[in-house]
Amino acid sequence: MSFIRVLVVDDSAFIRKVVTDILQSDNEIKVVEKARNGKEAIEKLLRNEIDVVTLDVEMPVMNGIETLSEIMKIKPTPVVMLSSLTKQGADLTITALEMGAVDFITKPENIFKEGQEELRSSVIQKIKTAAVIDVKTKKSVFEKIRASTTKGLAPRQLISRAGRVENIVAIGTSTGGPKALQHVIPNLDEDINSAVVVVQHMPPGFTKSLADRLDGVSKIRVKEAENGEVLKNGVAYIAPGDRHLNFVNEGSDIRVVLDNGANVSGHKPSVDSMFYSLSEVRCKSIISVIMTGMGQDGAKGMQKLKLKGGSNIISIAEDQDTCVVFGMPKAAINLGVVDKVLPVNKIAVEINKLLGV
Repeated sequence: MSFIRVLVVDDSAFIRKVVTDILQSDNEIKVVEKARNGKEAIEKLLRNEIDVVTLDVEMPVMNGIETLSEIMKIKPTPVVMLSSLTKQGADLTITALEMGAVDFITKPENIFKEGQEELRSSVIQKIKTAAVIDVKTKKSVFEKIRASTTKGLAPRQLISRAGRVENIVAIGTSTGGPKALQHVIPNLDEDINSAVVVVQHMPPGFTKSLADRLDGVSKIRVKEAENGEVLKNGVAYIAPGDRHLNFVNEGSDIRVVLDNGANVSGHKPSVDSMFYSLSEVRCKSIISVIMTGMGQDGAKGMQKLKLKGGSNIISIAEDQDTCVVFGMPKAAINLGVVDKVLPVNKIAVEINKLLGV
């Protein structure tokens, strides 16, 4: 029987043991090596056949970011980051995801509490998903995209665009999403006559770091959504972790409603929940986008949007070549509700064109 061979990297012996115990509770996973720091990890990675690395973000000798960079250079391997729930931990995790880490798990407050079978299952599923990702091929694809992308960020005028929101761009993504969003949000035109709303599957705290990072490299403003605020043109709103991003008409405005209800399609925030809500909102046009991610969240919501009817409801899915995990886009394509299938570097171009900018 073949196992998923895992290298666990953490400077804490306790954390290494807990992660090992969680992973080896599944008979398809075997922790074949452990390392106390990045230097040890690189040595053991080079000596062994490893399918997935779990990598602590903050370590002595060689930290997680330095180690990840070295792994991607010398032996590209799927990496799942282990992150603390601090602002520094969240910021470094976003950096790691942009650099090619495929996912992350948080410690210690959630995955290490006893009796949390759902979280244990989630960690194991993330390792199994990571194990089938061809990191070397994806790295090559993104390097080609990067080489063909024009560098440089135009100065941004921090002026709220007048007039009510009539167009909405709604983006849903999961595994691989932070890196994919880096290819979309920063390339939206500063004169975009639309609000942009985004669901990225992430825990609380990490979505704020993601929004701040995107805001620093984008021509439009990017922020974490706040309950009750009115959508504005030229602003992207990221759903906070553990809240659904929903909407309601109020006069001529569209207002944000952050919902703490049950998970939808297994997630909170949920792409389906956002799309369901948008199907009830009065506006001129909606461009819905599903990008890289595991599972099927967003497909049924996109279907409901299409049932709203009219030529002003356009749906886009990311193609398989640029997806880290071709799950969510594939589910929408299989439902027959996608108008255009595009590589990640062409999605912003298409959105700008559809909105006439």
